[in-house]
Amino acid sequence: MLDTPLVVLDFETTGLSPALGARITEVAALRVVNGQIVERFSSLVNCGIRIPYEITQITGISQAMVNAAPRAADVVPALLRFIGKDALAAHNASFDQKFLLNESQLLKLKPQHSHLVCSLLLARRVLPQMTSYKLSELARGLNIRFAGQAHRAEADAEVTVHLMNHLANALRQHHRCQHIDAGLLVSINQQTAAKVPAFLKAKQSVGIPS
Repeated sequence: MLDTPLVVLDFETTGLSPALGARITEVAALRVVNGQIVERFSSLVNCGIRIPYEITQITGISQAMVNAAPRAADVVPALLRFIGKDALAAHNASFDQKFLLNESQLLKLKPQHSHLVCSLLLARRVLPQMTSYKLSELARGLNIRFAGQAHRAEADAEVTVHLMNHLANALRQHHRCQHIDAGLLVSINQQTAAKVPAFLKAKQSVGIPS
């Protein structure tokens, strides 16, 4: 996978936007080194608000489950300590980032991760032949199996790890990238799919590690 450690993050939430009052109900963070999960952080989260019925139908997370879970005031600081200054990755990372920032700000805390990599954007640029970039559809198309229930944080994070490994292998095999780190992946995220081959070829031609 990457030549540097990466933390893969996934949240389950009560809605789509913290600006509309949505909060986290579950979190999983998996530290990945050389393509392998070496450390896990996973917890349900009690944010003290009601879980909509439709969210329970999607995730299987009930009100009773979060009522018995640790409070966000305990989970979020522990999560930030776990992530530390490593690079962070998530599928549709802007979604998880806004919840991470919101929950941190509510506690007057600040995440310290070094980079933010979006596996959804990366898949669009490295695998332009795919017909869908939803995590479940990518998993199906790439023969990645869910170890648990989809739309649960740890299961989704594990699939994202496998996806990131697949994308790193594609970069090595098809674009001859010898050194892959979070900075390179962020740069690829910022390109259009059509420009990625030329972008990577240019980096190699001027001797910049990739």
